[in-house]
Amino acid sequence: MKYLANVLLILCLLAASCEAQGLPGSRAPAAISTRPTAGRRDPNEKVFNVLQYGAKPGGKKDSALSFIRAWRAACNYRGPARLLIPSGTFLIGATIFQGPCLGPVPIKVQIAGTLKAVPDPSMYEEDFWISFENINGLLVTGTGTVDGQGNAVWKYSSGDARLPSSIKFNHVVNGILRQITSVNPMGFHIAIVLSQNIRAKNLHITSPATSPNTDGIHISQSSQVKVSRSVISTGDDCIAMIQGSTDISIKKVTCGPGHGFSVGSLGKYPDEKDVRGVIVTNCTLRNANNGVRIKTWGGSAPSQASNILFEDIIMDNVKNPIIIDQAYGSKSSPSRVKISDVRYINIRGTSTSEVGVDLQCSKAVPCENLYFSNINLKYSGQRKLPFSSTCTNAKVNYVGNQFPPPCR
Repeated sequence: MKYLANVLLILCLLAASCEAQGLPGSRAPAAISTRPTAGRRDPNEKVFNVLQYGAKPGGKKDSALSFIRAWRAACNYRGPARLLIPSGTFLIGATIFQGPCLGPVPIKVQIAGTLKAVPDPSMYEEDFWISFENINGLLVTGTGTVDGQGNAVWKYSSGDARLPSSIKFNHVVNGILRQITSVNPMGFHIAIVLSQNIRAKNLHITSPATSPNTDGIHISQSSQVKVSRSVISTGDDCIAMIQGSTDISIKKVTCGPGHGFSVGSLGKYPDEKDVRGVIVTNCTLRNANNGVRIKTWGGSAPSQASNILFEDIIMDNVKNPIIIDQAYGSKSSPSRVKISDVRYINIRGTSTSEVGVDLQCSKAVPCENLYFSNINLKYSGQRKLPFSSTCTNAKVNYVGNQFPPPCR
């Protein structure tokens, strides 16, 4: 009996252990987690599927009007709303998602499919293909692709005849753009204009190195813009911060091919606003024409670019790793864009040019308070020439290691 009692005790303990651990064969009910599930949607959220408004997948029929009808329904809904572009390929021409919206923020746009632009420049009266306008509280997300089909129209790109940007944020406040893939835009991949508090992250942006005027992200007259954890390969600036860009943060972005991270060009037009408060950190450039660049037009009207930081940057076979060009576009007369308080810290890697640091500042308004700390670049080009720095009209302070050797 004692032996039988011990066996029964052991079986009871095993059963209790099985129930506690949820092992097969146990009869205990599964535990229900009280934690919110990642990505769980608001149960009150209403989904507005573009298919229900007449959009046709297949990439043959222009579904722009169906997209706009679905957007208007979502935007005018007074509860939580999500515009859904499901799997499939959709052809759309110029499309404006116009606010303000009536429901709680943010209104959500989920792109799961592939959007293809109508590849005919005459179909676009303005400088965009898809535009989000006058919206406070916007989330554009998904795993979809935005294809501008630019390879069919790049031959028409010339001078100031700007082709449409694929995605434009215009007068957007508190906006997020994430996880989208943009390929082959007609013009810029993404333009952020007259907007505030914008986050762009986990983006994949790609077009050929030969594609003209295809900036990855083009920021103008906007503040508090943060770009992070993205990969950009394009034919022009990976990220351009032009007039009126303030409080801009670029972090953990890989660029190349492309023309690098550019402040400017500045000074091309009269009455341009200043650029200030730009931070570019923890970024990598590979096989790019430029690394970190500031460019201003000769003969410009007065303006300023100041309080700029480039820190912890890796250059991998970059043609012009560090460059200031104040005769960009026109050398007829000196630029009057004042550049000051620019810091270059912990920049390392390889240069395909024998000039690793090229500072060509304006004789009318020389660069002031340029600060270089721990620059370690090596020449990887074919010609056996000395690796050097060049400085004109620049007041530079040096701290720590400097290679190429500093200007004297």
